Amino acid sequence: MNANASFKTLRLDQVGRDFGAMHALRDLSFEIARGEFVALLGPSGCGKSTALNCIAGLLPTSHGSIWLDDRRIDTLASEDRGFGMVFQNYALFPHMSVRDNVGFGLRMRRVPATQAAPRIERAIATVQLEAQAHKLPGQLSGGQQQRVAIARAIAIDPPLVLMDEPLSNLDAKLRLEMRAEIRRIHQGLGCITIYVTHDQDEALSLADRIVVLRDGAVRQIGTPQELYAKPAHLDIADFMGFRNQLRGTLVQQNAFPANVSVGLQFGDSTLFGFTRETVSGGQAVAAIRPEDMQIVGAGEAGVDAIVDAIEYRGRSFFASAHMKDGQKLYFASADRLELGSVVRLGASPQHVLVYSGA
Repeated sequence: MNANASFKTLRLDQVGRDFGAMHALRDLSFEIARGEFVALLGPSGCGKSTALNCIAGLLPTSHGSIWLDDRRIDTLASEDRGFGMVFQNYALFPHMSVRDNVGFGLRMRRVPATQAAPRIERAIATVQLEAQAHKLPGQLSGGQQQRVAIARAIAIDPPLVLMDEPLSNLDAKLRLEMRAEIRRIHQGLGCITIYVTHDQDEALSLADRIVVLRDGAVRQIGTPQELYAKPAHLDIADFMGFRNQLRGTLVQQNAFPANVSVGLQFGDSTLFGFTRETVSGGQAVAAIRPEDMQIVGAGEAGVDAIVDAIEYRGRSFFASAHMKDGQKLYFASADRLELGSVVRLGASPQHVLVYSGA
């Protein structure tokens, strides 16, 4: 297969991967357009790395098919797919220079040296490592080693670049710097990038679209804005940072053009929020991010809780409290609070998502 061939889409059609009686992937189906950056997001064991390895050809599929436009590729060997792969542990050869590491894939493809040389230099320039091209990996920082791994992946001019948690071994500062670099490199390549991560912030900052996996199945596909603001299910909301999940009794529903306004009662208190679908049954769950839950006045909609922990986070305090029925709440406060004090907590309805559930 010509790695430089023009293509429009990568498509997974009911792809599954079984390990004995365990279903690691369950009928994955989605399509990615050329130029898109897509993140596979989910907790450990959800199947995201397995999906990436099936796309790469490092693992066979148990059923379903994978297509690059109208050409089926899941029947091809990994080396015949022409994809670039960036691993979590970099997988660099310690005895080879940066330049030789970057050119390794081209040598394996028997690209003539006269053709390979400018591609190697172009890849090294793309990751801005010209001054380190003669060095060995052991002479480089972790961030520089990751750049070498990326340069090696893109030197072969792949239609897809596949990245398996490439920043997990870097410190917090380097991760932020490499996020920007990965996005810049992707924009310059014009190919598909598929990026596996369990870090919501990475997925939100890098991806054009996010595929959320759970138990080997697609749970939701959407833009970062959609996943952040309107998770389709409570488990996705939990994973995306809606740490407050209050179970209450439905007392009101009013239809609006795009949402349903929902009132939930907790003892003598009421919260209002929005959902995209009518809540069924008498019980529901209100999901709220800690940063969206604030202390409100005595006459405002909210719930009363007793402060049981507080910690300083620079510009504000982060606190937890419990309601009379034992439900836990997490919220932000501009001021230090006394342990054991009673506060009334509420949130703007647009920041409260409501899901059906007992």
